[in-house]
Amino acid sequence: MKAEHYVGGVFRSDGPAFPLIAPVDGTELGAVPEATREVVDDAVAAARAALKGPWGAMAAEERAAALRRVADGVQARFEEFVDAEVADTGRPRAFAETVDVPRAVGNFRAYADLLYGRPERAYTTRVPGWSSGTGEALNYTVRRPLGVVAVVSPWNLPLLLSTWKIAPALACGNAVVAKPSEETPSTATLLARVMDDAGLPPGVFNLVHGHGPGAAGEFLTGHPGVDAIAFTGESATGAAIMRNAADHVTPVSFELGGKNPALVFADADLDAAVDGTVRSCFTHSGQICLCTERVYVERPVFEEFVSRLGERARALDGYGPMISAGHRDKVLSYLRLAREEGATVVAGGGAPEFGDARDGGFHVQPTVLTGLPETARAVREEIFGPVCHVAPFDTEDEALALANDSPYGLAATVWTRDLSRAHRVAPRVETGIVWVNCWNLRDLRTPFGGVKASGIGREGGEYSLDFFSEPVNVCVQI
Repeated sequence: MKAEHYVGGVFRSDGPAFPLIAPVDGTELGAVPEATREVVDDAVAAARAALKGPWGAMAAEERAAALRRVADGVQARFEEFVDAEVADTGRPRAFAETVDVPRAVGNFRAYADLLYGRPERAYTTRVPGWSSGTGEALNYTVRRPLGVVAVVSPWNLPLLLSTWKIAPALACGNAVVAKPSEETPSTATLLARVMDDAGLPPGVFNLVHGHGPGAAGEFLTGHPGVDAIAFTGESATGAAIMRNAADHVTPVSFELGGKNPALVFADADLDAAVDGTVRSCFTHSGQICLCTERVYVERPVFEEFVSRLGERARALDGYGPMISAGHRDKVLSYLRLAREEGATVVAGGGAPEFGDARDGGFHVQPTVLTGLPETARAVREEIFGPVCHVAPFDTEDEALALANDSPYGLAATVWTRDLSRAHRVAPRVETGIVWVNCWNLRDLRTPFGGVKASGIGREGGEYSLDFFSEPVNVCVQI
């Protein structure tokens, strides 16, 4: 798939090109155009113009039909999307087939359905002493789109996370300018093809490629013509975007970094807890914002749990690479630092040797660490790779104190057979999501997002529709 910008209904390749590298073996996949400021200006202008055209006057039912056509288009090109996602990310094909592409289809269908049945709010108000009329007024609330929305999405789940924002933004009647990660442009370009085939009016969906600081990302998020920004990525990048947005008082929705804890109590089903922790630590080689990096285990079962987790980590095969050489080097630097800080390496701890083409790629072994103090950088800072640290605790209060001692607060897991404890502990964990005896079970209607440095606002269901539209109160004297 050739990466191209899509602006005002036209595919174009303006700007200097940079290489796209396959993380699985380090080979070059192609070239990606770097959007200039002019390209970004054109995209924002096209989006603004679209709001004044048919899209701005379109009924909710018509927008829902458009979203369903997009969902059908993604489904019809299922294998193309899978191929593109696997090539860009290096992830196992089964993950793209069962998660990435089905969720993208589901995102568009879910928000097409959610446009129906939103409750209207209406109130009759009596005001004594009015000199005319009945002394009553009818107040009702309508919602209108924000306008031009910038969607900046990450490289770890490129199609899933971009459509998670694009679908509700379009559902609410906004026009979108999307900028995917420079590491993973292919499914975004393919999505633009689907949008084009689905007959969306020119400018309703626009796509620009490029890097972040000092480039397309900064041009877009600091653009005075952008009315809202939806971003998923690192906390430091979110803070930089917020500074840009502050100049124009632009509303933002952020899903940022995490250092997610798991709490394993002695009464837990250890088979389920070990299996769930393996998945939560090492799925997509730890490159999911919801992955676990800190595991706290009640002392009576600590040694057994560590032994079993390490054994499972050593047995993992077929795992994917880090997204880039730079990110692999970052993860490996944390492993070197962890050793310097006193860690015991239970499993993994370096780059694997496969003896085939994958040795040219950017892989890191699934790694289990113990023995670090809570002040260690490898415990406190987000690594975003297949690395977890396991530490013991003695009491429920200590477990909560350890879990909450973090600048992040995205997600947590709690493993226990005691239902009372589960309900007691879950609300006290300072994260936006808490799973009990499971991990990453999602319902698209529920709120998704974090606290502290893990984000601002919530996505999912009505929460996304509320962000991408604004309420207008209408008061009529009767």
